[in-house]
Amino acid sequence: MFDHIGIGVSNLTASKAFFLDALAPLGVGVVMEFPDTVGLGRDRKPYFWLAAAEAEPAPLHIAFAAEDRSQVDAFYRAALAAGGKDNGPPGLRPHYHANYYAAFVIGPDGHNVEAVCHRPAG
Repeated sequence: MFDHIGIGVSNLTASKAFFLDALAPLGVGVVMEFPDTVGLGRDRKPYFWLAAAEAEPAPLHIAFAAEDRSQVDAFYRAALAAGGKDNGPPGLRPHYHANYYAAFVIGPDGHNVEAVCHRPAG
């Protein structure tokens, strides 16, 4: 549905560092950069934009697709190492569907950041 999305952040440098570290296991990196904005994505396509906000941003829930469960696990470890706070360790969430495997962390500005894989194990 979305081509890309942008969020406001209170500290662009800190948020950029957090998201680069946390999303590295998903193959996400800097694709475009301007003085007050940075576009993160894969294959030269910026699909997640961070922009310096003038006011404190409201926390959002942001879910990133993982190719397999090991990427979800790696995201969780990387996000915690980058300063994220645990909001749900890797595991199945069968109340969504039988193969919903996800992990959640609270990142800078209180955003609930998730990596999710919808594929069965193996």
